[in-house]
Amino acid sequence: MTGTVLVAFGSKNGATSEIAQAVAQTLRKDGLTVEVRPAADVSDLEPYDAVVIGGGLYAGRWHKDARSFVRRQRRQLARRPVWLFSSGPLDPSASEREIPPVPGVRRALDRIGAVEHTTFGGCLRESARGRIAKMIVSSGKGGDFRDFTQIANWSSRIAVQLAAETADRPERR
Repeated sequence: MTGTVLVAFGSKNGATSEIAQAVAQTLRKDGLTVEVRPAADVSDLEPYDAVVIGGGLYAGRWHKDARSFVRRQRRQLARRPVWLFSSGPLDPSASEREIPPVPGVRRALDRIGAVEHTTFGGCLRESARGRIAKMIVSSGKGGDFRDFTQIANWSSRIAVQLAAETADRPERR
C-alpha cells in the first residue's frame, strides 16, 4: 500500500493514545505512512486509504469520541479497510485469550464492515481523572495491563494484510 493509514483514537487518561502510538510505530516500521490523531479531531477521511480506530472501554462502552467518529464517518469507513481495537480490562485476560467486542463495538464492526477487532489490556494510573477511576486505583485494582508485544504483533498483521491487498489490486493506469 502506498497511501496513508489513519490511526484514530478516543482516550480519557492517555493509555489508549499510547496504544495508538504503538500501533503507528509498528506500521511505520513495516513501511507504511501513518498519521495518529484523536478521533474527535478527524473530519475528513479522503487522505487515508486505511483506518485503525481505537477506544478505551469505560463501564462496558467504547470511548464516546471513537463511537462518534464511527457514526460521523460510517459511509467513508465502509469504503476502506478498517481495524478496531479496544483498551480495557484491568487484568491480564486480554493477553491470555481473545475478548469479544462489547455490544456497541460489535455494532460498529458490522455497520462499517471492519476487517477485525481486538481487545488489549488497559491501564489505569494514579493520575487518572474521574471519581470512579480514582476509586478503582485506590482499591488496588489499577495498573498497566497493556501487552506491547501483542500490540506490535497485531499491528504487523495489519501491515501484511494491507500489503497483500495492494498486491492483489490491479495497477491503476
